[in-house]
Amino acid sequence: MLNSKRIVFAGTPEFAVPVLRRLIDNGLNLVGVYTQPDRPSGRGRHISRSPVKLLAIEYAVPVMQPVTFKEAAVCREFRMLRPDIMIVAAYGQILPTSILDVPKYGCLNVHASLLPRWRGAAPVARAIEAGDTTTGITIMLMDAGMDTGAVIAKSEINVDHSDNSVTLMEKLAALGAEVLLRCLPDYLSGELTPVPQDEVHATYAPKLKKSEASIDWARSAEDIRNKIRALNPWPVAHTKHQGNRIRVLEAEITDDTDPGAPETCGSVCRVDKRGIAVACGQGMLRLTKLQRDHGKPLPARDFLNGYSIAKGDRLLCNLQREP
Repeated sequence: MLNSKRIVFAGTPEFAVPVLRRLIDNGLNLVGVYTQPDRPSGRGRHISRSPVKLLAIEYAVPVMQPVTFKEAAVCREFRMLRPDIMIVAAYGQILPTSILDVPKYGCLNVHASLLPRWRGAAPVARAIEAGDTTTGITIMLMDAGMDTGAVIAKSEINVDHSDNSVTLMEKLAALGAEVLLRCLPDYLSGELTPVPQDEVHATYAPKLKKSEASIDWARSAEDIRNKIRALNPWPVAHTKHQGNRIRVLEAEITDDTDPGAPETCGSVCRVDKRGIAVACGQGMLRLTKLQRDHGKPLPARDFLNGYSIAKGDRLLCNLQREP
């Protein structure tokens, strides 16, 4: 039954690639792939094709890249594909009801959280930032709301202290492909009934902004560490030192004590080959991977070979002035 269904896929970043690859590897009838338009990226602003587009081209699956689904011609093109079902994974556009209502079996979304927790654009980063110890994948029947549709299936995984948005997204991408392919036959045969979400437990995961990236050393060491993990690889948490911006890509909570160290938040309490220990509003954080503007990300030991930070120095947030 599954192989006979006409499937349209919509996705854009690396997260969506394992899902599309599993659909292809299982020999399913993919009649079209939608992905975001090619856009300039990187320092050279070269035009870049999405990871999903590259995979679709490799397997000769027709690719569509509309700027919006609000145009009548785009909707007509979609209807001409005669999809039985649409699979969506991090597509990057809101689909109107004129699209959602076309497939016989609706549109299924592979969402990187345990809905109704973390609806929205950045569920992985927000889960890490909040210190969640578990997250997962939800397969949801899409409706007109923002990740409000009924749930088809869920699968949970642990969030490790070492996870950042890159590593956790990779785990969830693989899990999403597995869960979708596991539940899709039962859904299409009518053996799975979508279950409405409990609105009481809904939380939201707004899109990340550059303005969030400045580290506030008055926060607890745990909060700051979670923020550093969440904002890696973008926009990357940063601090100021003697007028220079320093990006912090990795850090760990430390139990180091130094009775002679200043108590002011952001003060450097220790500098050694293990990293830069900084006093926080509660606890102490050791910075272990750093990057200067236009420089390479480096382990603390290598970073300190080319940049001088000493015990007693102050690290500041963007809103603070140098003393």
